[in-house]
Amino acid sequence: MLSGVNVALGVTGSIAAVKTVELAHELRRQGASVRAVMTDSATGIVHPWAVDFATDEPVITEITGRVEHVELCGRDGWADVLLIAPATANTVGKLAAAIDDTPVTTTATTALGADVPVVVAPAMHEPMYDHPGVLETIARVESWGVEFVDPRIEESKAKIATEEAIATGVARATTPDPLAGDHVIVTSGATTEAVDPVRTLSNRASGKTGRAVARACYVRGADVTLVHGVVRSGGPGGSSGSFESDGGADVHYADVESVESAAEMLDAVQVHADDADALVSAAAISDYTVDAAAEKIKSGQDRLTLELTPTPKLIDTVREAHPDLSIVGFKVETEGDEETLIERARETMARADLSFVVGNRAAVMGEAETEALVIRQDGVDEYAGSKAGLGARVADELASEL
Repeated sequence: MLSGVNVALGVTGSIAAVKTVELAHELRRQGASVRAVMTDSATGIVHPWAVDFATDEPVITEITGRVEHVELCGRDGWADVLLIAPATANTVGKLAAAIDDTPVTTTATTALGADVPVVVAPAMHEPMYDHPGVLETIARVESWGVEFVDPRIEESKAKIATEEAIATGVARATTPDPLAGDHVIVTSGATTEAVDPVRTLSNRASGKTGRAVARACYVRGADVTLVHGVVRSGGPGGSSGSFESDGGADVHYADVESVESAAEMLDAVQVHADDADALVSAAAISDYTVDAAAEKIKSGQDRLTLELTPTPKLIDTVREAHPDLSIVGFKVETEGDEETLIERARETMARADLSFVVGNRAAVMGEAETEALVIRQDGVDEYAGSKAGLGARVADELASEL
């Protein structure tokens, strides 16, 4: 996600500075190179040696005659982005007023003047975050194009966002934004149909691919609505396979609608489709439903018959109501060869007037790695790799459509 990106990491005097070491590691795991700048207050919370170790680069703790702020974030500087994490209320106020009395604020003023992207991850006590002056300065700095990664409000504290959320914010600030101004709906996960108050019918989908698509669209500038079903925690065949809602407090890249049944998923998509530019239907939606029993069906019966009825096809229903909406479909098969998969995908593409279809085998459901075909009427491209990479591929293909 951050391959080849140079990140200048500004660390200020919040207790959340103790998270800096893991944040630097996460940025590097995502492919970035990291060089840190620290305020004097920050060095009293986390030792520069620890940050040096985490970044594998010397840490800047003062501005000298080498004009480190210009070398990092000047017009011809090293950094592609300045990330201030954590950012205290004091630092945010200084950014708004162009006060340069620490290495971090001096670097920030330089970056803003040089049009280097700036990302800020605040961390402070909740009453400080709610102070009218702090909110006003955040709004002012945001109006200059600075991206804020919102904190997690827990235990009366505005805690710094997770490393993953911050890395995503950095990716959004440094990735071309061909989907800027577009609203993309992504469906993800499995739906589940109630048999009785206890039992359900569902499938093995994990939602990993749908979430990867949603994140990739967000990184490329889109406003994303994620309509998310349930996931199997144990993966295919896993003995720990319970179902749980995966709306996810840390789905920071999308507005999340959590649903269970196919009908709920269709209703949620229809609510948002009027103002959407595209729909990516990556969820594994139940093809059949059943009239649920009001009470738990008693066990011990020699035979039990359930009468299944088809559910409406989401892409067909949405297409009928929105003839101009760009729709991307997913097709999963277990039988036949590659040509069978392509043929069936193209049948669906023609029926629902889809932009393209992503086809794969059921064996990859729940796995971190995947193999897929990006299928159009005039060609087929193969993909093999991580589901994050597939999400990026789908987002790029969608951008070319829009």
